[in-house]
Amino acid sequence: MHIHVELKYVLVALFLASVVFIHFRGQVRHSFFRRQLTDHSAFFAPYNVLAYLFSAVPMRPFLERECFPQLAPLRTNWRTIREEVLRLVDQGHVCGVERREDAGFSSFFKKGWKRFHLKWYGQPLPSASTFCPRTVELLRGIPSVRAATFALLPPGGRLSAHRDPFAGSLRYHLGLVTPNSDACRIVVDGQSYSWRDGEDVVFDATYVHQAENDTDTTRIILFCDIERPLHTPIMRGVNQAVGSVLGRATAVRNLEGEPLGVVNRVYVVAYHAGEFAKRLKNANRTAYQLLKLALNATVIYLLVK
Repeated sequence: MHIHVELKYVLVALFLASVVFIHFRGQVRHSFFRRQLTDHSAFFAPYNVLAYLFSAVPMRPFLERECFPQLAPLRTNWRTIREEVLRLVDQGHVCGVERREDAGFSSFFKKGWKRFHLKWYGQPLPSASTFCPRTVELLRGIPSVRAATFALLPPGGRLSAHRDPFAGSLRYHLGLVTPNSDACRIVVDGQSYSWRDGEDVVFDATYVHQAENDTDTTRIILFCDIERPLHTPIMRGVNQAVGSVLGRATAVRNLEGEPLGVVNRVYVVAYHAGEFAKRLKNANRTAYQLLKLALNATVIYLLVK
């Protein structure tokens, strides 16, 4: 019993140490107490520290593109990829937040960000295979690309500072239609990169980063998650398994009928519940307070039952 209690304290100490390490990693950071839960980094901190320890690439914001030779076909065929995304835009398939189903990107939509998903930690989406067959064929030839999305940022668009919670993947951007201007850029841990047509970049999205398009031209990129290169086959296998589980839970879709992960299904319900609560609060504050009290009482009852 004494050993069991000591082990518990050791595990708690290791968890807290990993949270602190993640927070102070890099030059740019959020307020500690404000962000540890909202960006979910605290939940993944122990795993992320393990991923950093076994990482086969340096721990820095931007990584040498030459370290990822498997991505060369994407850059080589960027014009082919651009043709398909421009056709999608013309057809209205690169869209925003209409269905409120993308929990992981929910904050992006506020400034006009739009997307069309190609692949999400599994097989390509059926709609992507239909509308973008050549891009999907290229992605199938690169298994280390776990997720891929066409991402559009309009003139004046801006993504606030954030960081990704999962260190098992790195981020890849390929410029397809860009302003070719330093005024359209991403800043990762204080270091700036400006998108250019046909040029690509790899960075670690677990550093705090933000994006802005202060031009009058829309920016469209291919946005991918790629497996972080890791030492040892066991760690690589673990990372693939963890990524697959998270991918299924957060599965996204472009069209009705495509699979949607449990996280996004819950997010849809939570969003509509939140909207109902806002309307009720504005219409009848007393009813809103009674409902809130009843829900809190129910939660307390279930906890002590």
